[in-house]
Amino acid sequence: MSASVTPAAPVVSDRLRAEVRDAAARVEDLVAALPAPAERGPDERALASEAHEHARAARRRLLAVQADQLGREVMGSGRHRRSLTEMADDLARIVPGLAPDRAAMEVERGRRQSAKEGLEVDQGIVCSALFGSSAGGDLLRSQRRPTAEACARLPEFQRTGLLDMSVVSVRRTDGVAELTLTNQRYLNAEDAVLGQELEVAVDLALLDPGVRVGLVRGGVMTHPRYAGRRVFCPGINLTLLRAGQIPFLGFILQREVGYLSKIRRGLWDPEQADDPAARGGKPWVGVIDEFAIGGGFQLMLTFDYVISSDEAYFTLPAAAEGIVPGAANLRLGRTLGARVARQMLLGGRRIDARDPLATLLCDAVVAEDAIEDAIGRAVRAMDSPAVVANRHMITAFEEPEDQLRSYLAEFAEVQARRLYSPDVLHRLEQQWTKRQR
Repeated sequence: MSASVTPAAPVVSDRLRAEVRDAAARVEDLVAALPAPAERGPDERALASEAHEHARAARRRLLAVQADQLGREVMGSGRHRRSLTEMADDLARIVPGLAPDRAAMEVERGRRQSAKEGLEVDQGIVCSALFGSSAGGDLLRSQRRPTAEACARLPEFQRTGLLDMSVVSVRRTDGVAELTLTNQRYLNAEDAVLGQELEVAVDLALLDPGVRVGLVRGGVMTHPRYAGRRVFCPGINLTLLRAGQIPFLGFILQREVGYLSKIRRGLWDPEQADDPAARGGKPWVGVIDEFAIGGGFQLMLTFDYVISSDEAYFTLPAAAEGIVPGAANLRLGRTLGARVARQMLLGGRRIDARDPLATLLCDAVVAEDAIEDAIGRAVRAMDSPAVVANRHMITAFEEPEDQLRSYLAEFAEVQARRLYSPDVLHRLEQQWTKRQR
C-alpha cells in the first residue's frame, strides 16, 4: 500500500489563492449584473450576500495559511510608516481578490453608508488575520512610527513652536505642547480630517525634544448653542457616517493603532528598541469641557491626568448606536470596575463630573474659572522623568501589547460588520430624517 502524500505548502497556497481570485471574480460579475445596492430587492440582496460570504470564506482559508507571510510582505522593511489603507491596497495587488482594490473603494466612497456594497467588511477580515498573525506585533508597532507629514513639519515646529491646521492646532509653551481641537462645523465630532491632523499633532509633540508634556483640549466654539465656550469631543460624526464619509480603515481602525496608541505608548523607533531610556513616551493631560462622549471618552481613557469642568459629563452611546466603542471594552473595566463598565458600555449610563464615580475617571473636577490653575498643577505634577518611567511600566503590564493586538484582531471584523448591520443603518437613516424635520 503506497504512503499518502501531503501536498507541498506552495501548492496549497496557490490553490487557495486561486479560490480567492475566482470567488472574488464571481462576486464582481454578479454585482455588475445586479442593480446598485440601494435599489436591490430582498431576493437580490440575499443573492449578493451569499456570494460575498462565499468569497469571505475563501479569504479566511487562505489567511489561515498565509497571514504570517502576507503580514511580513506588506510591511516591507518597516523603515517608514505605512498606513493600514496602504497595506490593504498592497494586499489587493499581491493576492487579487483578497482585499478590495483602490478602484472598488473609490466607488464605495461615493455612496452613503446604507447604499454601499460593504467591501470594508473584507478589509476588516484581512486586518483581523494580520493582527492575529505572528507579524501582528510588528504591524502594531509599525503604526506608532511618526507620519511623513509630521516629520516634514518638525523643523518648522521646532523653530516656531506653532502649527495651525484646519481643525487641530498645536502650540509649544515652556515644554508643554497644547493640542487644541477646533472642528467648528461639527462641535469637534470625529472624522477622518480631525483624526489625521490629531495624529500629526501628537507626532510633533512626541518628536520635539523641547516638549515634555502633552495637553489636549477642545477649542472655543462658534456654534450658537456653545458660542464662546470650549467643547471637548462628542464622538464620531454620525452625519458623515450616514453619508459614508467615515472610512473604516482610514479612521475607525487607524485611530486605535495611530494617535490613541501613540498617546498611550509613545512613538516606536526600531533603532532604539533596546534602549530603556527611549521607552515610555511622554505624559499627557486632558481637559474635558462640557462633555466627553463616545470617541471623546475613549480618547480621555488614554490620558495620564484628566481635568474636568464640574458641569461636564461622560457617556459611551455606542450600544445605542449599534457599534463597538473602540478599545473602551478593553480598558474601561480596569478604571470603573466590571459592573459599572457594563452599565456604560451596554446600557449607555451617563456619569456626571459631580458624581462620586467621576473620581475614578478624573484627577481634578473644578469650576470652569479654576481650570487654568488646575492645568498648571497637572503639568507640574507630570513634568518629571520619574513619571515617564512609571507610566511606561503601568502601560506595559496593565495593557501588554499582545493583549491590545488580540483585542484588535477581534475588533477589526466585528466593528466592520457592525457598520453594515441593518440595525445600525436603520438608526443612521432615522436620525438623519429626524434632523431634516
